Amino acid sequence: MAVPKRKVSQARRDKRRSSHWKLDMPTMVKCSHCGEYVLSHRVCKACGYYNGKQIVKVDDAE
Repeated sequence: MAVPKRKVSQARRDKRRSSHWKLDMPTMVKCSHCGEYVLSHRVCKACGYYNGKQIVKVDDAE
């Protein structure tokens, strides 16, 4: 049976595991009403629509 000859150092071990903890960028989708990019499954901050229905009334105070 194969057995390691020497202990694997912490640096070598951690280098091997370094790619396991990378964060993924959140998925952005276009709003079906206004076309602005929003996080999926969230109400659009620009127009207040979600799933084709107005959920939040947004004031145009620009």
